[in-house]
Amino acid sequence: MEVIIDPKSGFCFGVNKAIGLAEEELSRKGSLFCLGDIVHNEQEVERLANLGLKVISRDDFFTLQNCTVLLRAHGEPPEVFKYAQKNKINLIDGTCPVVTKLQQKVKLSHDLLPKEGTLVIFGKPNHPEVVGLNGQIDYKAHVVQNKEDLLSIDYSKPLVLYSQTTMSREKYWELKMEIEERIHSPELLDAYDTICGQVANRAPWLKKFSKGVDILVFVGGRKSSNSQVLFAHCKAANANSFFITNPDETEKISFENINRIGVCGATSTPRWLLEQVANAIKNRANG
Repeated sequence: MEVIIDPKSGFCFGVNKAIGLAEEELSRKGSLFCLGDIVHNEQEVERLANLGLKVISRDDFFTLQNCTVLLRAHGEPPEVFKYAQKNKINLIDGTCPVVTKLQQKVKLSHDLLPKEGTLVIFGKPNHPEVVGLNGQIDYKAHVVQNKEDLLSIDYSKPLVLYSQTTMSREKYWELKMEIEERIHSPELLDAYDTICGQVANRAPWLKKFSKGVDILVFVGGRKSSNSQVLFAHCKAANANSFFITNPDETEKISFENINRIGVCGATSTPRWLLEQVANAIKNRANG
């Protein structure tokens, strides 16, 4: 039995940046607050907690003073920075550069949009990245996840479309086409595909990787949008694909009479976890 770890799986640049900043501060101070889970992967959150990283909620944050807080890759709305400045909170900004640029674009588009126009964000309403994006424009965006969410938009007025960076590119284009059919004039629509390239480019690769193995084991976090999107691509390419969060869950999968097993993950899945899963599978075979 051969167990193959996808060479392209593991943290994306943005997540690597945030975790590197956390590890650097923890090595110097031994403790650090993080506004929300640093990454949507339970095992990595636990590893960093053991090093001294304490996850706090938004409500917790707005009670703090005179401390240091890490901002994760998803980005934050302006009120977080304003509160930090007023209350002497040192912010370590781990916002992904891709998200930072998107926040700036959303703000600029809204400023240029006529008052009667609509700025639409394709994403999950409560996802931290979407909260950060919407916060740039005082939460005036129309957040949509599917065609049903498009019903309340006035298509006789200008419309600007953006996307959460970790959404499915295929679903974005489906939504864009639906808007194009509804809008009264093509000149009224400005649409921007802002899906992260590392997310979008990983999908076709994982489809190819999935087809080359007998069983595909996808390792991801339950709260990770990116995990859900990428696993769907794996499952479509290989029906024998299984989603797990940790090595113990490999016990639920039968590897009997299987020759090639692929192990892969999301942009929020640490490389060390993929290796642990692969070793757990090998140990079962040798046991």
